[in-house]
Amino acid sequence: MKKLHRLVLQTYIGPFIMTFFIALFILLMQFLWKYIDDLVGKGLEWYIIGELLFYASATFVPLALPLAILLSSIMTMGSLGENYELVALKSAGISLTRTMWPLVIVSLLLVLSAFYFSNNVLPVANLKMMSLLYDVRQQRPAFNIVEGIYYKGIDNYVIKVEKKESDGNILRNIKIYDHSDRRGNVNITLAEWGTMNTSEDEHFLVLTLYNGSNYQDMPPEDSRDQSREFQRTYFDKQIRKFDLSVFALTRTDEDLFRSNFRMLNLTQLLHSEDSIKNVIKSREQEFIRTNFGRFYFYQGMDSLSKQELHTKEDVVTPDIFNDKDASYQRLITDQAMGNVRQIKESAQLSHEEFRQRKRNLARFQIEFHRKFTLSFACLVLFMIGAPLGAIIRKGGFGLPVVVSVLFFVLFHVISITGEKFVREGVLEAWQGMWMASAFLLPIAVMLTIQATTDSAVLDMDSYIAKLGKIKFGLKYLKRSNRIKEKNESLT
Repeated sequence: MKKLHRLVLQTYIGPFIMTFFIALFILLMQFLWKYIDDLVGKGLEWYIIGELLFYASATFVPLALPLAILLSSIMTMGSLGENYELVALKSAGISLTRTMWPLVIVSLLLVLSAFYFSNNVLPVANLKMMSLLYDVRQQRPAFNIVEGIYYKGIDNYVIKVEKKESDGNILRNIKIYDHSDRRGNVNITLAEWGTMNTSEDEHFLVLTLYNGSNYQDMPPEDSRDQSREFQRTYFDKQIRKFDLSVFALTRTDEDLFRSNFRMLNLTQLLHSEDSIKNVIKSREQEFIRTNFGRFYFYQGMDSLSKQELHTKEDVVTPDIFNDKDASYQRLITDQAMGNVRQIKESAQLSHEEFRQRKRNLARFQIEFHRKFTLSFACLVLFMIGAPLGAIIRKGGFGLPVVVSVLFFVLFHVISITGEKFVREGVLEAWQGMWMASAFLLPIAVMLTIQATTDSAVLDMDSYIAKLGKIKFGLKYLKRSNRIKEKNESLT
């Protein structure tokens, strides 16, 4: 049995590792395609991009792991069935359940590992990835002066050059607009040519200008003076320095992102959920306390006194129209209508506030259940993949890939649908998040029973034979009906 278990494990480990990294690579390429515009053209160091991809790949592990388990289990059992190794094992008295036992143990270990990863490693990876991605998206494009284009990347300056030599350092016909005074184009520097370099610490851009002039409108000493002094200076050589610190990647404090639901473990999610529920409850009580009694209180009317009303039993509705004075009745009616309009607006605002708070609460509840559902999905998809591989008896990347993708897409679509229902308040969190597993678990149990009993679920010959029997039965029924009609006509 040890040799058998070693054979099954060796057949399983290779496809599992390969399919896991293939799925992870595909998800990572999707991430790059989504954020490619935020990464290109910003002069990011290779290690910054590598760090971002590393943390992003860690966040995709809970999604790639179930797909890898499903595909590798179908490939493993399908390969054993295709090479008639399962038939040989069954002829030797070894059942399919016994053959699959080492894979069951490995799957259980993967389920526990997935749960530990989701609860302990994934929040940290999300925190690192989201904070770094935020800094990268806020990063300015890299410093790059293009011929004939006004460059505005440096604060308070606009630079234009007509031509750049092939070495990229010599510039021709340079224009520099200085907007430091916030008064428009009142300070302009022109130069026939110049050189462009950076300081040794790369914190400053150094432009050495030759054969140029500077034009500047001087501000008046008296703001009431409408006259302007114009200053023009010529130079043979001038050195201008520009601060490039704004192009350096600035890292944001990670503590600003720690309250997000994706960055919390189970204990922190439960604590945040309780806090949000307490806030919602206190806001509801405050709304009732401040607005309920206003339906029955009319300010300024001597016939009514202000009361603390909290329930309908506390309300005493007076007859306010006994008085024959029409102006008095009109005043009361106008005040009542105004009060109702105010309460309606307050109720609408409170309703929107409660809806947003409950949607926020649903996000924490979804994340709480997700840590369990993705781990349990590994076991469910294994229970689908291993029996299905034994039934279809096909290995490699052909039919197993098609079948596994169909089941995984079905699982993913149901999961997304359930999650959306939870966010919209249609279903409870446990109902929506466990809907996919509840749908696929009966299929997994049915496939396991069919595989252990050697049922030909996907055997086309069996279906053709059954169809032939049905056709034969229909022909026999038609023939008997014709004979019966002939006998009746003769009689």
